[in-house]
Amino acid sequence: MKITVLTLFPEYFDGLMNTSIIKRAYEKGLFSFEAVDFRKYTKEKHGHVDDTPYGGGAGMLLMCQPIIDAIHAVRTENSLVIMLTPQGETFQQTKATQLAQADHLIFLCGHYEGFDERIRDYVDIQMSLGDFVLTGGEPACAVMCDAIIRLLPGVIRQDSSDDDSFSNGLLEYPQYTKPYEYDGKKVPDVLLSGHHENIRKWRREQAVIKTASYRPDLLKKVKLTEQEQKLVREILKTK
Repeated sequence: MKITVLTLFPEYFDGLMNTSIIKRAYEKGLFSFEAVDFRKYTKEKHGHVDDTPYGGGAGMLLMCQPIIDAIHAVRTENSLVIMLTPQGETFQQTKATQLAQADHLIFLCGHYEGFDERIRDYVDIQMSLGDFVLTGGEPACAVMCDAIIRLLPGVIRQDSSDDDSFSNGLLEYPQYTKPYEYDGKKVPDVLLSGHHENIRKWRREQAVIKTASYRPDLLKKVKLTEQEQKLVREILKTK
């Protein structure tokens, strides 16, 4: 996979590409990455990429010309152009999994008051990190890149991502490591039993309990057994 970020601040992504799992995956060539300053595509004499909005109003808008030219310069027939905007579809794990299958992702990071509306005609997807506003698209882009890259083959173990929260619609089950007992709190005995089927059942049940307790809205999309449905109803009654 290739990832291209169109931004006014390419240096923002230095930390992402030089830290932990993402750094190792990049050095192994599991994906390629470039952050392109779209200011270099402007035809304005003083390098401007923004201007005041027609009709008046606060702030400055990003102009069509430099951004659309930048998109044309990096886009190929296999590219998917993603505009980062509060007006877009909310980014979720299912979308990360879908985007991880792409050949080339182009992220367009906004700044200032937003984009000239005509730019939207040149993108394929509009995505948002959530119902809040950031100073620019760079923080959201970094989060989305992290979520997508970790799903690429060879970046992390497949069984690690299979058990992630949201991967099966549920929050992840509780996990423990040494010591067995700390401050009077012990690891559940089933995890020490060595009985893989009992452990699997316990983890599934705990995932249902945690989801019902903290994010019951997620259960609308999860197929539950009759026993699990009864368990959920009991938990919701106590809330």
